[in-house]
Amino acid sequence: MSVRPENPMTTSTVPLRPQTAAEIPAVPLTTEGYSVLHQMMRFRWTAWRALPDAERQSIAREAATVLAEMEKTSSGQSALFSLIGHKGDLMFVHFRNSFADLNQTELKLARLRLSDYVEPTSSYLSIIELGLYDSTLKIYKELMDQGIQPHSDQWKAEIECKLNRHREAMHPRLFPEIPPNRYLCFYPMDRRRGEARNWYTLPLEERARQMNEHGLVGRRYAGEVKQIITGSIGFDDWEWGVDLFADDPLVFKKLIYEMRFDHVSAVYALFGQFYVGVRCPATELGNLLNGELPK
Repeated sequence: MSVRPENPMTTSTVPLRPQTAAEIPAVPLTTEGYSVLHQMMRFRWTAWRALPDAERQSIAREAATVLAEMEKTSSGQSALFSLIGHKGDLMFVHFRNSFADLNQTELKLARLRLSDYVEPTSSYLSIIELGLYDSTLKIYKELMDQGIQPHSDQWKAEIECKLNRHREAMHPRLFPEIPPNRYLCFYPMDRRRGEARNWYTLPLEERARQMNEHGLVGRRYAGEVKQIITGSIGFDDWEWGVDLFADDPLVFKKLIYEMRFDHVSAVYALFGQFYVGVRCPATELGNLLNGELPK
């Protein structure tokens, strides 16, 4: 699903903000970490069952060996999930240092004999992102109080210096291990634009306030669910991807339902397809391909 492009002739209830030299820039700062790829695939069960047992076992062992290596990579891991429902059978999640590394991972999986028995149904490309709404306001106002002109070379240098310090402090969140929880819920999302409500025409201060309230809901579920947000503007059809990891899938429903009542979600959020899967370690791949639920 894609959001229709803005129509400049459409009347919006949110007035566009005039641009002035002294205005605080509208774009919030972000820091980025691992590049991320989700691969959703359908398994060709009929062709697979037609193979001799020995060949199936050999193909499964080869794939399990490669997946086991990817699970333990220190510079970004991979994980396999058995999808629930009609949207696919398997979902690979890859964390890597760059898009080039993700491409190499794709090619490595494509060289496996197992690839003859899977068909891609979808994919999602993004990068781990931390939005810095509160910090952005403080940084922008501090620089403007010093008389530094927005977007000047000095402004850019100061911003980069501050972001570097933030990257160092937030390194574990920008380059995390894939959480080991049993269940994963993944979905893409947008902020509404071009309709009666347009997130991107709100002042930065108002967006920061709403995002702070939005974050309070998620923090109430700390310990029950691990959330990883990835940015995908310019990379894929939606603006962000959301991964939720938990040992009890019921928490996905409770968290997302509660967030629907939050103002920023109720008014400005648009959601794509949801994918829910059960973790399948490399050691259980053979059992999964025999139609057995991962332990």
